[in-house]
This record gives sequence, C-alpha cells and structure tokens, in this order.
Amino acid sequence: MRVDYSINKYIKRWFYILIAMMLFGLICGEAFYPSEMDQGASPDRLAYEGILIWEKSDGSEEQIVAPGNYEVAAGEVMVITTILPEDYNKNTIEIRGSQQTVRFYIDGELRAEYDTKDSRPFGSESASRYVFCNTSQADAGKELRIELRSNYERYSGMVNEILCGDKVDIWIYIFSKYGLESINALFILFVGIVTVIFSVALSIAYRFRINLIYLGWSIILGALWILVESRLRQLVVPNVSVLTSVGFEVAMLCPVPVLFYVDSVQKGRYKKFFCIIEGIAILNLLVSVILQVTETADYMDTLSVSVAVLIITFLSVLVTFFLDYRKGKIKEYLLSVIGLVVAMIGAAVEVASIYWVMNTAGLFLGIGLLILLFFTIIKTINDIRSVENERQKEQLEKRKKQTEAMSLHVIRTLSNTIEAKDEYTKGHSYRVAEYSALIARELGWSDKEAENLRNAAYLHDVGKIGVPDTILNKPAKLLDAEYEIIKRHTVIGADILKNITLIDHVEEVARYHHERYDGHGYPEGLAGEEIPIHARIVMVADCYDAMNSKRIYRNPLSKERIRAEILENRGGQFDPVIADTFIKLLDEGRVQIDEKNQSLLVSGVLSELEMDETMEAGKFISEVVDTVKSQKESESMDYLTGLPMRNLGEMQIAQNMQMHGGCLVFLDMDNLKKINDIYGHKAGDKALKLLGNTISDYAGDSIACRLGGDEFLLFLKDITKDAVSELIDQIFKNFNDKKDKDVTIRSASLSGGLCMCLKGDSFADCYAKADKALYYVKQNGKNHYSFYHQLEQECADWKPIGKDLAQLVKAIRESGNYTGALDLDQRGFAKIYEYISNLSERYKHSCHLVMITMDTISDNTMFIEKIEHALDCMEMAIRSNIRNVDVCTRYSSMQYLVILMEVGEDNIPLVADRIFAQYYKSYNGYDFRPRYEYMPMLEA
Repeated sequence: MRVDYSINKYIKRWFYILIAMMLFGLICGEAFYPSEMDQGASPDRLAYEGILIWEKSDGSEEQIVAPGNYEVAAGEVMVITTILPEDYNKNTIEIRGSQQTVRFYIDGELRAEYDTKDSRPFGSESASRYVFCNTSQADAGKELRIELRSNYERYSGMVNEILCGDKVDIWIYIFSKYGLESINALFILFVGIVTVIFSVALSIAYRFRINLIYLGWSIILGALWILVESRLRQLVVPNVSVLTSVGFEVAMLCPVPVLFYVDSVQKGRYKKFFCIIEGIAILNLLVSVILQVTETADYMDTLSVSVAVLIITFLSVLVTFFLDYRKGKIKEYLLSVIGLVVAMIGAAVEVASIYWVMNTAGLFLGIGLLILLFFTIIKTINDIRSVENERQKEQLEKRKKQTEAMSLHVIRTLSNTIEAKDEYTKGHSYRVAEYSALIARELGWSDKEAENLRNAAYLHDVGKIGVPDTILNKPAKLLDAEYEIIKRHTVIGADILKNITLIDHVEEVARYHHERYDGHGYPEGLAGEEIPIHARIVMVADCYDAMNSKRIYRNPLSKERIRAEILENRGGQFDPVIADTFIKLLDEGRVQIDEKNQSLLVSGVLSELEMDETMEAGKFISEVVDTVKSQKESESMDYLTGLPMRNLGEMQIAQNMQMHGGCLVFLDMDNLKKINDIYGHKAGDKALKLLGNTISDYAGDSIACRLGGDEFLLFLKDITKDAVSELIDQIFKNFNDKKDKDVTIRSASLSGGLCMCLKGDSFADCYAKADKALYYVKQNGKNHYSFYHQLEQECADWKPIGKDLAQLVKAIRESGNYTGALDLDQRGFAKIYEYISNLSERYKHSCHLVMITMDTISDNTMFIEKIEHALDCMEMAIRSNIRNVDVCTRYSSMQYLVILMEVGEDNIPLVADRIFAQYYKSYNGYDFRPRYEYMPMLEA
C-alpha cells in the first residue's frame, strides 16, 4: 500500500508540472513567433486614403487627418468633406462616433445617420458606437460629407479613424483590435453570476450567510462596467444607449456591494461607518437618475461625483484595513485584503482610463476581480471547514446532553403542571429560576453552578401541587388555617424531590426558600448562615417576582416600592449580601428576562423520536391536569342557583377584570332569614333559585357567582353606567314580579351595591367599594341599589343623628317580632337592649345608644386585608375604653353599636375621643374617617 501510494503521489506531481510547462510554452510561442492571421483585414488596407477637409463655421477650411482631435465647441457641428477617388469601389465607409451624432452625405444626399434622440430613454447625448455608410463604385468621384456633433467638450472635435472596404473585413479588423475587452467582460460576468448562484447554494446548505455572495455582485457590476466600455458592445445588445445608461448606474452603485463584502469579512466592526458611505452612494444614484430623466444633467456631467464616492469608498476600506492591522485582527482575512487591494488598483486604472481616453479593455479590473475571487474562495472554504468542525462539536455536545435535556423537559412540564393550579403564577417558576441564576453569576458563581441553581429554582414551588386550588386562587385575605396549609408546600415539595439526584440542592431549595434571615420564616425557623445559600438566593428572587407580578387582588408594585421593600427587609427577611447584590442588578437595569424563550430544550438536542416521546409525555400530563381542573370546576358549581360558588366565581371575575372594564355588582337578598323562619328552608331555597335564574337570564356573557347565603356577585363586562342601571332595573323588576306571585317568598327583596371599574383595576378594591355601596343601600331602606361614586356626596352630608340610627332603634324596640333592619346576628344584642331599656325605665338610669361608623376616604382604595386590620384596631379601641357594664357589638361590616350605662350626654364626646385616639395610635393610618352618633335609649 505504501509503494502504490508513493507512485500515485509522484504521478500527480508530474501531471501538474507538465500542465504548467504546456501553458508556459503556449504563452512564449504566441509572443515570439509571427502571426498567422489573415492580413487582408489590416488597418493599412482599410484606412481611407482621401484628403479630409474641415469646413469651419467661419467659412474657412483646414485639411485634417483621422484620427485626430480638433478645437470645436460643444454642441457645434463639425463638417468634414472629401472627394471619393475615381477608382473607388468599396461598399462601406465606417467611422466611430464618440458620444457623437453622426451623419453621412454623398453628393448632398443623406446616406446614413446615427442619432439616438428617438431611441434613448432619456438624456441628451448619443452613445459611442461604430457607424456604417453603404457605398458603391457608382459613388466614385462624388463628395462625401461627414457631420459630427457632441454636447461634451471632451468629445467635441474628436475624429476617429475612417475605414472603408467590405463590412465583414471592417468588423474582423475591429474585433481583432478590441474583441478582447468584450470577451473579458462576458467571461467575468459569467464568473460573477456563477459566484452568486454558488454562494446562495452554500448559504442554503450550511444555513449561514456566505460573504462570497457580495463579491459575486461586485464582480457582476464590474463586468457590466467593462462591457459598457467595450468597443463591441453594439454587437452584444441592440440598444447601446440603454446599456450605456446602465453602465453609469453600475459605477454609482458599485461601492455598495464592495462595502457589503468588506463589512462581512471584518465581521461588522465598522458597519455604522460603512452604512454612511452606502447611503451616500445610493443617494448619488437616485439624484443622478432624477437629473438624467429630467434632462437637467447627463450621467457624464455627474460622473465626477460618482468617481469621488468610489475614491472615498476605496480610502475608507484602506483605513479600516489599517485600523485592523493596528488591532492585530487583519490576520483573520489577510487573503481578502490582498485580493481587495489588487482589485481596487485595477478599478482605479479603469476609472483613470476614462479621463485619459485610453482603452485598457477592462483587463486590469478583470484580473483584480479574479484574483480577489480566488483568495475569497480559499477563505470561504476555510470558513466552511470551521463551520463544519463547530457543527461536529455541537453534535457531540448534543448527544452528550440528551439525557439531561430530556430530564429538564420533564421538569419544565411538571413545573407548568403545578402553575396550572394557580392562574396568576404562570411563568413564575421560570422567572424565579432566571433571577436566581442572574444573582448567582453576579456573586461570582461559575456557569455550571448558576445553571444548577436555575434548574433547582425551577422546582421551588413543586409542593403547591398538594395545596387545594380554593386556597391558591383565593382573591381575598387568607385565614390563619388557610395560611398554615399554604406553608406546608415547602415540606411537601422537599418530600417529592428528596430522591432527585440529577439537580444538586433541589430539595434544599424547595424546603428552605421561605426561611427568613432573622429566623422568623418557615418551616424550621432557620436563621442566617444556617439557611443554605441556594435557598437564600431563591428567597430574594421569589419575593421580587411576587411583588413585580400582577395578582388577582392587586396590580404589580412599582419599581421604587419594590426597591424600598428589599432594602427595608435587608437583614430581616433577606440575606444582606444577596439583597445588596440584587439591588445593584436592579439599579443597573439588568433584571430582565425574555419570557418568549422559556423552553429548556435546545432545538436539535433530542432526536426526532426522543422529542416525540418527550412531547407525548408532556401532552399526557397536560391532559391529566386539564381533566383535574375541569372536575374541580364542576365541583365548584352551586346546583341550587346554577351559578359558580365563591372561589371559582371570584377567580373568574378577577381574571376578567384584568382584561375588561365594566361594573362589579354586589347583590343581597333581604329577609331570607325571615322566610326560612316562617315558611321553612324550602321556601328560602325557592327564593335563592329564583334569584339565580333571574341573574342567569339577564347576565348574558357576564360572570356571576353565589358568594354564600343570600349574597351574589356579578361582573358586567364592557358596559356603560346607563346600561348597567337598565340591566339591574330589569333584574329587580323580574325578580319582584315573580316573587310577588308566591306568598311564601313575597317578603324577599333585593339590595345592590355597584362599582364601575376600569380594565386592570384591583378586584379587592372594587369588591370593597361595591360592598360599601351595598351597606349604604341597607342603611337607607333596602330594596334598591346604588353606585359607589354616589356615596361621596352622601358621606359629606351626614348629620349628628341620622336616619340609620333612628331606624335601628325602632327595629330594636320592635325586636320581638324580628322585623326591621336587624338580622339573626343581632338578636343577642336586641335582648340585652330590651333588658337594659326596662332597667333604665324602672330605675331611671341614664343610658345612651352610640353608633360608630367607619367612613372610607372616597378617592382612596385599599386591600381587604388593610380594611380588616383597621376594623380590628377600632374594635380593640372600643373594648379598651368602655366599662365592664357597657355593651358593644359589631352591627355591620363598617359599624359598631355601644350601650353606655349611666354616662351623661356631656361625657359621650370624651368617650368617643378616647376611642378614636387609641384607634389612630394602633392603626397608624388615615384611610378611614370614624364618626359617631348617639341618642338616649328612653324617649324624653
């Protein structure tokens, strides 16, 4: 094998040596041996030998020779006359017009004419071309008159050689003299087209942009320019004027692909700078076209600007080469630099030849472009080789990570399964994972450590799978027992993940991410360094996302508020170092993630079969979750009224309030207790069913639910206040009409509190406002409804003794039959009231009934938790400032009743002041305006 390989190697070497020798021999032979071409088409035999006379415009004459240049003003016709020889027998006379109009006259008769006024699309000058005039032996001894006219100073007065003879011989002579440039142009054009096609094919095959395509366009434009300058262009295209115009446009546009190519090999380091020059080149083209079309100025007139742009382009490219040389980056594309410099030199020679009126046949530009193409192909092959090597490495890396990728996909599916239980935490686990990894990297962790923390944080809330949906989705404040259930998710999550070994510290994160740095967290009350560092990081990330996200009961907190909360809890809830690190990231605007790219799988890591299997598993889990959710929703329906129960209904309403404006309606059925006491619970159920059916009939696509007992909640989407009033009037009328027909439920009536809300308003705030509006309705006689905004004026117009208190006293005094404003919750208070009233009347005690009302500030909205806290503070203040013999009770959601024994009327304000003073001291807020009313228990 080794011998055969050695022989084959030498054969290949000698093959290339022989090829080189043959090429060298061909060149030397053609250069040193005589020409064997037909000499019949020599210039000496074809040149016109007659005497040429220039008839000047001033009447004088001058004998001239052709070719030659003479002083003729631009736009002036140059007249040349000659007498054809007596022995003249040629069939053709030819002259080349250089940007000139040409006319042949024989014996005063116009025999041939070249004028492009009817064939050029725009402009004012004829293109250069060979013009032929047919002659015969009969024209011997006649006068030949040639008229030449050019609008350009450079070409006016130019007389090219005049040939006569057979037309075929003339073309053979022209082709032998100038054919090389046309062949060169067509060859280079072919090479450019092939280069572009080849580049597109490579780009499709390797899925990245091949910079060879820009060079291909540069070659095409260069070939077009050479073709335009070719003397034989009229043999290539039928309309030379159009080709000439395109040639000028090519010269103007040429800097663009050149800069594209240079920018691609320089990897975009000077893109902004190049974009400016590209814009100038395109602008120059547009302006020149407009001037040409409007015949304001021809392309020849604006050519100097195009040349200047081309020079600027070349200089800019050279400057960037120098800058990359200084930076040591020019080695990356050294071959391209050499080729570009050679091509630019060739282009410079071609441009200079235009002004020096010399023919270079596009040879220099063609050679430069081919050299550049050769070097670029070499670089492209090296680039492709590098790409292939990288792809092979990526494939190896992907195979190595297949197991990990599949596991991470299952993790993500499980995380999404958990978040499907809580509508308002969608994406929470992903964001917490990203924030945690961001903090870890800022703390100096390695990429591997940060990635592991990211995966562990993704499962920090896995224990919520064991928390009931009714608690997870509850829009109001959690009860203590409910909060204890929520806290169990840390232990549940740790138990689920305790056997997971793929991700380090995942159990620690799930168990301890709610431990506080000061030791007041859960589940174990760890403090400081006792809490694993992974859990301390996730704690900060988890709290930030909770504050920064919209919840069913509130909107996201502002950035300033979040920053203040983190600083305030630094050292308390949060590790100080981690808190400071996160504040730094927050201040620098680096706490940003792209939620569009939540997938943990990289495309192509798994094989198609593995991907299908994994996706099928994810689909199965999702279907199970959907089934469980549907079952839970069916269990959350109230079959008596046909409406959703409180938890499901409030969740649906809160979700819709984030996407729609409308009106939140709080309806209450009055006297349900009375109906149950007199006619039984079946009658009460009948009244509730009637109300539920009425709401369903008129609600349409709105959302309604039964809160419990005799209370209902309704959200009317995208509706005006007038439309709300009309709809509620219909509900009230329909309900009243139907219940009046049944004696058992005739005493039922409706009260309603309404709150108009905008898209994105807090459910808790609107709920509190609707509840307050309902409370005011109940204070003023029931059986009607009121909007929250109508309460502002009513709150401002209260008097020392209001209608509410008078009605209440009357109701209590008549409490034996339990009619009036009080419900069952007030019976105990009513009995005590009667007892004290009898004692007061018998023993002449001075007793007063005091009502304390908590009025909210009309333009202020609060969370339910804050309202409850304020009411608790007021109740504590009342109990602390009355005596053991006094009696108090909470009458309604915002009112308290107090019976003061043996207290003079003058002392009641003092008691109220003490109560209010302690309230303000414990509540430490001014969201409410407490007020009091009083009246003696015995009539005077």
